[in-house]
Amino acid sequence: YVMLLTLSPYTPRFRDRVSPPGVMIRPYLNGFTIAFNVSQPNTWQPYVDNMHHFLAAYDDKVQEEKNIECVPGQYFIQGENDSEEKKACQFKRSLLQNCSGIRDPTFGYSKGQPCILLKMNRIIGYRAGAGVPVSVDCKVQKGNESHLRSVDFYPGNGTFDLMYYPYYGKFTHVNYTSPLVAMHFTDVQKNYLVPIQCSLNGKGIINDLNSDRFLGRIIFSLSIGK
Repeated sequence: YVMLLTLSPYTPRFRDRVSPPGVMIRPYLNGFTIAFNVSQPNTWQPYVDNMHHFLAAYDDKVQEEKNIECVPGQYFIQGENDSEEKKACQFKRSLLQNCSGIRDPTFGYSKGQPCILLKMNRIIGYRAGAGVPVSVDCKVQKGNESHLRSVDFYPGNGTFDLMYYPYYGKFTHVNYTSPLVAMHFTDVQKNYLVPIQCSLNGKGIINDLNSDRFLGRIIFSLSIGK
């Protein structure tokens, strides 16, 4: 009991061995295969609904009410008092442009050009990229590389801006919304199961550990029928 009294509810005591971040995708329904037929809306509508539900917290008005505008390109370092409530930077869904669900409410699924969102896991105190924004790239994981001919990334060139780091924990960083990178698969081979690997790239990132498919990368499959 006495030992427990020495622990902070806000910050882990030992953070010198924190692993680099893992990643996750949205939409996520029943696994890591996203399969649908463009001509059958009932096959892709669940993915679209999942995306809209996930992005509700990123609506521009919600972000403007809860969070502040920050200075891009630099870490948002806040006070040393662990118990002090921290401010959070705005991440508006409009930053995702063609993958925001604003211009195209179907996120490209109705055209056979699906958007997928990549989210980095939260780690208290972690400064992603060690001063240089972490970027994302995607490639065919196994098979014919020509099956994935074009991917657009948002915002910008597909990076996690430094201003969203560090994260201070759920007790004090109450309005924090994780930054996202949207991947718009505009030209994927139709009627094939295409395995894709999307990876984080940056200083301190590990993305080639065979024993962990989520550490610094994620593998999923796209099956787009006509």
